[in-house]
Amino acid sequence: MDKREREKLEDVLNQIQNTQSSMLGGLYGDFFGSGSSGKSTGSRPNVTSVSSINTSFNNLSGNTNSNISNNADPLLDAKNALNEFNTKVNEASANGVRPATKDKVSDSEETDTENEEPKEPEEDPMETLDKLIGLDTIKADVKELTNFVKIQKTRKDAGLKSVPVSLHLVFTGNPGTGKTTVARIISKLYKNIGVLSKGQLVETDRSGLVAGYVGQTAIKTQELIKKAMGGVLFIDEAYALSQKDDAFGQEAIDTILKAMEDHRDDLVVIVAGYTEPMEKFINSNPGLKSRFNKYIEFPDYTIDELMDIFDMNCKKYDYVIEDDTKQHVKELITQRKLASNGNFANAREIRNLFEEIITNQASRIAGIEDLKPEDMMKITNDDLFDKTGDADKKDEPAPSKSDDVNDDIDEKNGNNENSSK
Repeated sequence: MDKREREKLEDVLNQIQNTQSSMLGGLYGDFFGSGSSGKSTGSRPNVTSVSSINTSFNNLSGNTNSNISNNADPLLDAKNALNEFNTKVNEASANGVRPATKDKVSDSEETDTENEEPKEPEEDPMETLDKLIGLDTIKADVKELTNFVKIQKTRKDAGLKSVPVSLHLVFTGNPGTGKTTVARIISKLYKNIGVLSKGQLVETDRSGLVAGYVGQTAIKTQELIKKAMGGVLFIDEAYALSQKDDAFGQEAIDTILKAMEDHRDDLVVIVAGYTEPMEKFINSNPGLKSRFNKYIEFPDYTIDELMDIFDMNCKKYDYVIEDDTKQHVKELITQRKLASNGNFANAREIRNLFEEIITNQASRIAGIEDLKPEDMMKITNDDLFDKTGDADKKDEPAPSKSDDVNDDIDEKNGNNENSSK
């Protein structure tokens, strides 16, 4: 078939496609018309048009036989035309000709798809876990739990009896100790071993679960649960749901407990918060206590680990800190932790300090006319203070005896540098 014949055949196919809807409308009218009058409520197909289309097909294919008459009953002609249509489409498809459709992707869309860069494969969640600073005990706990869950699932798939295991977890510890990060890693690990279908993390707290009226809370909570299906529902500061005479919080708890039971094969719930309030929260409700029996305690970071986190932020965003300045940053971290009275925000505090310092650095270099990349990268002692405001309100470097200060912190917490609080 040459190019001209292919173009003609494509035109004919499109003509048939355009008349197919009116043809079906005529069929509908013949069968479900207005009764005794014999008139159809739908529009009949144009028999002459159908015949001309069929003739065009015959001319292209060299076929002189036609199933459509010029004055036959419209219902019979329509049926014959449909049969002829299917036959011709099959023949055309065999020759590589396809009619235009509404779903056809435009040339530009096809080009965009072809030129789209392939996405980089996601990092193995276990490797992500290993790269986290500190948290040695947490890493061991997560690996142990994952291995156990994996083997139990493998036993079940092999037809062996498996030990029932609760996948729901309680994370306890101060803010900024990596609870959300580890929860996200666990969701991906569970997906990899096949105990979760999607592996996404949905993070929320009391405000995301509780509504203004009793009855609405259950609906709001169910919407979040639906979003978390196949993954992990992470509830931060979960103890806020259990307060005295709190019907709203109790409604959220009851809804969550029911979902944990109904969807125990494809939903994991992780509750998190300060250690003591979380223990009281779990023990306050028999349903919670029976479903949450695995606790993971997140210790505060040591001074050296906090400094490693600061260095990690510098490398991530292309900043270079001088050795002398790095020592002063460590002293600032030490000073802030001592002044926190047990409410130190750990990694969050380091992130805030990093942002303060690079903001000061931006103010310092903003007036340089010939600004070089190394100028934009370097962090110096001058960047540790806010020169635009009242310097007295900012932290000042502690005395240059950071090792002695670190020893004081360890002695105060009753542990050494590598132990957890």
